[in-house]
Order: sequence, then C-alpha cells, then structure tokens
Amino acid sequence: MKMWVWHHRLVLFCIVCGLCFSLQFTMVSSTSSAAHTDHGHVDSNAGRTLNQEGSNHQIHCSRERSRAAWKIIQEYLMPFVEKEKYHISKRCWLHPDNDIYRDQEQHKFHIDINEWQCGYCKKSFYEEKHLDQHFDNRHSNLLNLSESHCLADVCGALHCDHEMNSGSKKSKCNPAAAARNKHLCETLADSCFPVNEGPGASRLHEFFLHQFCDAHSCTGSSKPFSRGRRKKTSVFYIFVSILLVILLLLYYLYIYLYQRGMKGETQMLKRISQTSRKKKPS
Repeated sequence: MKMWVWHHRLVLFCIVCGLCFSLQFTMVSSTSSAAHTDHGHVDSNAGRTLNQEGSNHQIHCSRERSRAAWKIIQEYLMPFVEKEKYHISKRCWLHPDNDIYRDQEQHKFHIDINEWQCGYCKKSFYEEKHLDQHFDNRHSNLLNLSESHCLADVCGALHCDHEMNSGSKKSKCNPAAAARNKHLCETLADSCFPVNEGPGASRLHEFFLHQFCDAHSCTGSSKPFSRGRRKKTSVFYIFVSILLVILLLLYYLYIYLYQRGMKGETQMLKRISQTSRKKKPS
C-alpha cells in the first residue's frame, strides 16, 4: 500500500511538471516578437553610418497603405508563389526590394504592447505611428529613392481599401476607377508572371487574374481574394496539442508505474506468505 501511494505521488509530480512546461511554452510563444529583436536586430554601428541629423527628403508615399499592400502580398499571393517554387523577378513591382519602406519595416520591432523599438538607433516609442514619424524625421536618408517604388501606388490593384475597411460600409462602385485598377492589376500580372516563362509562371498569371483582377468590376460577380489566403497556425492550437501529448505520456507512465507497483506488492505478499509458512512448527 505504501508503495502504491509513493507511485501515485510521483505521477502527480510528473503531471504538475508537464503543466508547468506547457505554460512556459505558451509564454515563450506569446513573446516571440520580443525574441525576434535579438535575432533580427541590426547594429547601428555595423555596415553603415547613420545620419542622426536626418534629411530634408519629402516622401510622398503613404506608409499605412504601403504596409497594407505588403500584408496583402504576403497573405494572398506569396503562399501560392512559394508553392510553385517561383522566384519573382525584380522587374516586378511586388518584389520586396522594390518597396521603399521595406528596410525600415524590417528595423521595426514590437517589443511589448506599448513599446515599439527602432532597429537603427534602438529608441523606443509607445505607438507604431510615433516610430513611423521617427523614421521620417531621423532616418529618411536610408531610403533607397533611386531604385525603390511606393508600394501604395498599387493599392488599387491589390484591393487595399477592401482589406483596410473590411468592417465599414462599402462605398458606391466607380466604373472608371474599377477599369483603371483592373488595367493596373493586369499589368502587374504580365510583368510579375510572364506566361512565356514556363508552366509555373503561366499558372501564377492565371491565379493572379482570378485572385485580384476579376473583382475589379461593378457587377459584383467576383470577390477579392477568391482563391484564399495563407493558413495561420494558432498558438493556442499548438499549446493544446503539446499539452495533450504530455498528458497522454503521463497517463501511460501512470499505468506502467501502477502495474509495476501492483506486481511488486504481489511479490512482496508472496514472500511474506512463504516466510510465515516456514515459521510454522512442523
């Protein structure tokens, strides 16, 4: 009986350890953005000299709409490009190197709920918009104005307004604007996925037309992003899966220890019985 109690306490201890490990994993996953600062941070003293006095460049390009266009590209286009193992040429407007704000966005780190950090000078700000202003005021000289483009200029083709105002009331469709956006969208399809570059490019060209261009119509027959988006893996799902695996392993450990304990107790009782028989007078 004492051995069974000892095994029971051991199993309870293992379960508690498993739960603590799972909770710790969840905390690590929720703070992955903070961990990204350690691996993706660029030292301001390595590789380039920064002008802390800023510059007088006037950039007429919406950061917010450029960010929305980049998000759409990553969620609604790149998963299918990666599936085809296709490499987008730099002549395509959607290539990462053509985004004028891409380097600055990569030097933006969300440390905590109310903390955004500049990767160039490591200054912190309470809100992202204040960090954007800091980039404009202090680090605009780092923008590649000669070779990059404003990604916001293709927002019409990529349905940025649909994505940014998904919860608001839809505005009345303008046939002329829809025609312009469709023409721009088809131009992007031709330049990014030329049909003469092979089957993969041809398939992506057709996909791009269906995913983005067909919805530029006032008839309402097609919806934007009809081919789907990148599948997101939930942190909660990962946590629950790991927890179930740990509990299953602990359950089998409990069964093993319990059976082992019962077997040990049975052998002990046999030895006691045999000993008592030997002590009886003949």
